[in-house]
Amino acid sequence: MYRFTDLNGNPVTLIFEKNAFSIEPQHVLVLARYRGNWLLTRHPKRGLEFPGGKREAGETVREAARRELYEETGGIPENLQYIGEYCVDDRVRGPFVKAVFYADIGRLETKHDYLETDGPVLVEGDLVEKLQSPSFSFLMKDGVVETALRHLEK
Repeated sequence: MYRFTDLNGNPVTLIFEKNAFSIEPQHVLVLARYRGNWLLTRHPKRGLEFPGGKREAGETVREAARRELYEETGGIPENLQYIGEYCVDDRVRGPFVKAVFYADIGRLETKHDYLETDGPVLVEGDLVEKLQSPSFSFLMKDGVVETALRHLEK
């Protein structure tokens, strides 16, 4: 179990197992690699971040992860591995849980519309070293992404 404080001052708990919290995940985050590079998306306001978002009605978290990955990057995974969950104890909206996945991308499809993002961005090398850059979204800077990337290295 890992504990952090996000940039809004909310407590965050990360656990590398499924069904780690009493709250069912309604959000997803997908750490993705394509041909040895990290596959991110560029949000026009927040900056570079891994694809992710909210589950839609009737959708499993795995289906949401595949959909969000495709919508925001055009990425089609060869495999999609559930690696854990984290809970944000949001003092304003109440607590919520995100399921975290890892995906090896088999192919990237070019799309005309990446919905709320500007599409795929490939990042080479050690991503952890780059996370504090202003080009990265605040969502990448609260300890969850760095800890999950380190977990994947094991």
